This record gives sequence, C-alpha cells and structure tokens, in this order.
Amino acid sequence: MIASDFSTYLNSQKIFVSDGATGTNLQRQGLPVGMAPENWVLEKPEEITALQKMFIENGSDIILTCTFGGNRIRLEHSGLADQAELINRKAVEISRSVSEGKSVMVAGSMGPTGEMMEPFGKLDEKSAFDLYLQQAKFLVDGGVDLLIVETQFDLVEAQTAIRAIRSFSDIALICSFSYDRGKRTMMGVKPQQVIEALSSSGIQAIGVNCGKGLDTNFEVLKELNSLTDLPIWFKPNAGAPETDGLGSIHYHITPEEMGEQAVQWVENGAKFVGGCCGTSPEHLGAIARNINKF
Repeated sequence: MIASDFSTYLNSQKIFVSDGATGTNLQRQGLPVGMAPENWVLEKPEEITALQKMFIENGSDIILTCTFGGNRIRLEHSGLADQAELINRKAVEISRSVSEGKSVMVAGSMGPTGEMMEPFGKLDEKSAFDLYLQQAKFLVDGGVDLLIVETQFDLVEAQTAIRAIRSFSDIALICSFSYDRGKRTMMGVKPQQVIEALSSSGIQAIGVNCGKGLDTNFEVLKELNSLTDLPIWFKPNAGAPETDGLGSIHYHITPEEMGEQAVQWVENGAKFVGGCCGTSPEHLGAIARNINKF
C-alpha cells in the first residue's frame, strides 16, 4: 500500500489492532531460547503460521512478518546471511497465506541492525543504509502492505533506515522506538527529539514498542500525543520481564489487565494497539474486545 493511500485509510475512526509477540510466543511453542525466530521461517513455518492464525482469530488487523532479525548482520549470527532473501520472502509468503481472504494487513518487520552505529560502534551510515535497503527490497518485492522499522534506539540509525526505504519505495512506513531508560531510549533519545527529527521524514506513523515497563511506555505515549498529529503505534511488552529460578523469563501482566489498560491507550492517542514481548494471543484478544467500543 502506498503511503498516501495508507494515510487516507488512517483518517477513519477505526482503531487498528496489531499482533502480539513473535519471539516469546514461538518459545512457548518450542523455539529454543537463544535461537533466532528467523530459523523457523525455513525449518518450522507451520509454527509461525499457527501463531499468526491465533493472532487473527483474536482480532489482529495487522500481522508482522517473522523478520525482525532478517537483515544480513543479524542473520550472520545464525549462519543464515546467505539466505537473507529466501528468509524474508518466505516470511512474507507465510503471512500472506495466513491473511488471505481476510481484512488483515501484512507489515514487514525490520529491527535494528544488531551493530552500534559510529562513533559508538563500527557500523557506518553507508553500511547501515545498505543493510536496510536490502531487507526492505526483499520485503516489498515479497508483497508486504507496509513496513515497520521497530525497536529503534539510535536516531541516526532510524533516519538512515527511513532514507534507505524512501530511496526506492513510497510504501506505507511506520517507525517505532524502544524506551529503556525511563522516557529515553538506550542511547538517550527523548520523544521530542524523535518527533523533531522524523515528523517530516516520510513516515505515516510514529511508535513505541518493547521497552522496560507498561507504565513508562504509557507516559511516552501521552508525550508523543502532545507533540505530534502523526498516528501513534503502541505495542508495549506485557509488563517488565522477570526471571525465575530456572532462568526462564516471564511477563506478569495478565490478558485481562492488558485489555483494560488498552482503553487508556486509545483515549490517549494510540491509533494502533497491540503488544510486544510476553503478549500472547489471549492478551491480544482481551485488547481487541476492550477497544471495540471505539
């Protein structure tokens, strides 16, 4: 979907429900901790299909492809760099198959590169540009409806990703940041800096996803709503992660609690609502039921 059509679509009163977590839910289905979910795009596509079907059955209007770590650098860690195109295209194929015949959009998920940008790391802007450009082309050619550059923490990297995408396509584009240090990202970026830098960059929505806790993310949502007229994507974790004695990670917010809080998200400006880490299909169903009034 081209950007202008998407923006027109967003002018409706509808609140859109995105999906829940990919990684933590696939771990519940047997994905070994530490294994990249993109491995299962090739090895166990039926598990991704099953998860995305559950999201749609519970109210998702938008599902994200299993490509968060689908750029060449991240795939190198799993020995899959030479299969980057196959993985991205196959992931789109899975999501398109699940959404066929339904009023569900497929968003191509693009996470951070996995390397720090200069001067804090070794990744220069040209290399980052090329990484995002390559993955975006795979996803767009595969047939996604829109792209989401998500869990960003470095403003320069996010700007580079947007420039790369806009260098070849006018596809609908959302950019979402993760706020891990209170109302700042890991690199100290504030919501106001994000709005100042990206409002005129060619994105159709700005977002918040992942992060440390629901309360802090909610405060960021309210601040963004006071700073911009852009639609807001809100996809927080199901609370802060907690580790048990066996080393397993758990998220304490129940589906009922998350569903009730979703009403406040919408009342404070969220146009898209869903969940990140720890958000199960049951959480998503509770969110969808509670925002039906809107």
